[in-house]
Amino acid sequence: MHDVGTGSTPTPSRRTVLATTAGLTAALALTPGTGHAAVPADDRLRTLISRMTLEEKVGQLFVMRVYGHSATEPDQADIDANLAEIGVRTAAELIAKYRVGGIIYFTWAHNTRTPHQIADLSNGIQKASLAQPRGLPVLIATDQEHGIVARVGKPATLFPGAMAIGAGGSRSDARTLGRIAGAELHALGIRQDYSPDADVNVNPANPVIGVRSFGADPDAVGGLVAAEVKGYQSSGVAATAKHFPGHGDTAVDSHFGFPVITHSRELWEKLDAVPFRAAIRAGIDAIMTAHIMVPALDDSGDPATLSHPILTGILREELGYDGVVVTDSLGMEGVRQKYGDDRVPVLALKAGVDQLLNPPSLDVAWNAVLKAVQGGELTEARLDESLLRVLRLKAKLGLLDRPYVTDSGVDRTVGVPEHLRAADRVADRTTTLLVNQQGLLPLSRRTHPRLLVVGADPASPSGTDGPPTAVLANAFTGLGFTATALSTGTAPSSAAIDNAVAAAGNADAVVVATYNVTATSSQRTLVNRLIATGKPVITIAVRNPYDVAQLPDVGACLATYSWTDVELRAAARVVAGRVKPHGRLPVPVQRADDPAQVLYPIGYGMSY
Repeated sequence: MHDVGTGSTPTPSRRTVLATTAGLTAALALTPGTGHAAVPADDRLRTLISRMTLEEKVGQLFVMRVYGHSATEPDQADIDANLAEIGVRTAAELIAKYRVGGIIYFTWAHNTRTPHQIADLSNGIQKASLAQPRGLPVLIATDQEHGIVARVGKPATLFPGAMAIGAGGSRSDARTLGRIAGAELHALGIRQDYSPDADVNVNPANPVIGVRSFGADPDAVGGLVAAEVKGYQSSGVAATAKHFPGHGDTAVDSHFGFPVITHSRELWEKLDAVPFRAAIRAGIDAIMTAHIMVPALDDSGDPATLSHPILTGILREELGYDGVVVTDSLGMEGVRQKYGDDRVPVLALKAGVDQLLNPPSLDVAWNAVLKAVQGGELTEARLDESLLRVLRLKAKLGLLDRPYVTDSGVDRTVGVPEHLRAADRVADRTTTLLVNQQGLLPLSRRTHPRLLVVGADPASPSGTDGPPTAVLANAFTGLGFTATALSTGTAPSSAAIDNAVAAAGNADAVVVATYNVTATSSQRTLVNRLIATGKPVITIAVRNPYDVAQLPDVGACLATYSWTDVELRAAARVVAGRVKPHGRLPVPVQRADDPAQVLYPIGYGMSY
């Protein structure tokens, strides 16, 4: 038995699991299915629903955050946070009070420290829920998109993010990512992943999607979305395509504002709808809504999350989707601006939503839904519709008969060498070479043995080594160079630039990690000052690939689409010539001086 210290929930024995779930399994009289789990027929699930109280039904539709690494014994600071935000001390108390059907894990909520701790937390949550009268297993979810959004970090396997996969262009790689990442989540007790992002990112200024999208070509995005969905779901994890009806063309972040998408109905069909149709054809288990207004689809002024014409009229009736619909977080400003927090969950259910994700106040939201049913605004039959979809998904995922995970399963699956090697191989096919003056790359350690690595060091995505300059310098050192890291930041000061220029005097070449360079960014000054030293300068755009348009005089420029370790190490291998660059731009790069003109089109990329 693996022990993670005080507060860990011991992995239940097979006998305990059988005893805990015996009543549930008997009630369902499970019959063998063809998938991963024995799937009961709908009439048996309806029997289960008929035995639930109204309060239990309401709770089942919520997916809630909770602080702490343990379901029963979190740290005192997490108890205090839970009391302040939810009015309970622990995950176990959350379940007992509200009977929530789902829980979402976050790094900042201290849910995801180590693999064995995560597995223990998942088991503790299931144990607490199944101990309740008519207790049901909990559907545990997280945002594990890979790239810049990941809640489970090292030593779990981390893959390149969506736009990097888009640059690789391989559906096989997308499916591999889903299969391996899904297997690792499954081993940790996480059975729903809020991924892949099905948004078609056609706006370079998009502040919230960007590199989380596979790209700007709807057919290419659709193919990769479908492949990743099949990969995740082959591992027994529900994939969730987001953010319907499409968040790819906005300059407003819906966490903080209310974006409006001005696409015509015809453009929406050709652009935004394509990947969601592909996901539905691939058998997607869940779709997440967007807190955006699309007047061509619904001119009421409501966000899509609360729109009956969009969620029921288009998604359910026109696209024929009958899986689970989950809202994006109900704590985001995009859904809170027009209505109060008590109206939002009720309106979401009336629009056609099944799962209500992370309301700012669970007490307000839960009671609002309860009162809406008691007062006749919502019918109990409407709740039963959503409950049936949620229970179908729990049954399909095997939660009704095998809700627990084991330490041996974690050890066999999470971050194993075979998975880490697969992530490196996928990353090797994503790095995109955009500029290579006079054949500067590949760089030889014989002619350029001493490298200075400078540049932006944004906070590393969850659970990666970071900072990027250090990761790159270590990778180059491992490839036989003598590399020194010097962080200059995303907005280098004059002093930082002077330091970098002075340090370049001792180097044979300089590698600069750039991060979303703009016309007024001092990152441009840094790069131009380094070029003026006469030393070869190689830039690596570690987020958006548009940086190259602002840096016309560099000797070489690559795009990695993220600053996670796996992508940075792959870029170092490309620079050193250990791997040839294979990536092709999945989005166009416009000219800096004339954005109407394309500098590098979709599909552009050099090789050696």
